[in-house]
Amino acid sequence: MAHGIDYRDKLILAPMVRVGTLPFRMLAAGYGADLTYGEEIVDHKMLKCSRVVNDVLGSIDFVENGTNDVVFRTCKAERDHVVFQMGTSDPYRALTVAQLLCRDIAAVDINMGCPKPFSVTGGMGSALLSQPELVSEILTTLRRNLDIPVTCKIRLLKSTQETVELARRIEKTGVSAIAVHGRRIPDRPKDRAKWDGIADVVSALSIPVIANGDVFEPPDIPRIKAATGASSVMVARGALWNASIFRPEGKLDWEECIVWENDIKFTKYTVNNMIIRNSSLESPEGRAVHKCQSLLHLA
Repeated sequence: MAHGIDYRDKLILAPMVRVGTLPFRMLAAGYGADLTYGEEIVDHKMLKCSRVVNDVLGSIDFVENGTNDVVFRTCKAERDHVVFQMGTSDPYRALTVAQLLCRDIAAVDINMGCPKPFSVTGGMGSALLSQPELVSEILTTLRRNLDIPVTCKIRLLKSTQETVELARRIEKTGVSAIAVHGRRIPDRPKDRAKWDGIADVVSALSIPVIANGDVFEPPDIPRIKAATGASSVMVARGALWNASIFRPEGKLDWEECIVWENDIKFTKYTVNNMIIRNSSLESPEGRAVHKCQSLLHLA
């Protein structure tokens, strides 16, 4: 196993598009998340980037060449727990990107579960679930050439047998862990996560399995571990609605959030999701966020 991370007994922030940027990852880590996944970034995009040390923020920025667009931002404070999630369909592109990033991240994860068009385009995300040979090639290439842990995140397939067969194939590549979202590709957030499907994977593997799906409140964390036997728990919407779900002493009021240097669009998206869950967009705070044009208005 690659050095650096023990994937047992961990609370993990799931990868979430437009949410898993550095400020939110740091917020979750501050409340107790052991590992924090960034949002999925496609390999083609990262290949256009150069590594830039940002002395003003004390961050490490991967900036798209020819623009000022920061595609991925991290910092030394999260070096030991940030996981870069990559969208890819090619082992050599994936390796090139991972080598660009490896000195600044704790691990790399390959997205094999996202069913949305932006991810499955070009054979990425959940499109990989039907290409087991390519899955093996990508993961094996990364494992043989990197010193940091390699993992992947999958969804359940149509049958238990198919899911277990794929998971066993993934295990043979030497990955450090596998995250399983307890939904199938056609399922949507309103559909109940199938924890029994995750349990089937746990029973079949010897490497750590990370359970993901329908963890909304602190009591759901021990419940999903008991129901699945998983080594660790990954939280998505529960963390988006209130990042203090990771806090050992219990959740705080959702209004207690941190504003840091971040893209205003992403910040508004994240805060709006918090408001929708806990209040209303027609509330005073909801209207205020809708009107704001800068981070100063959010402060």
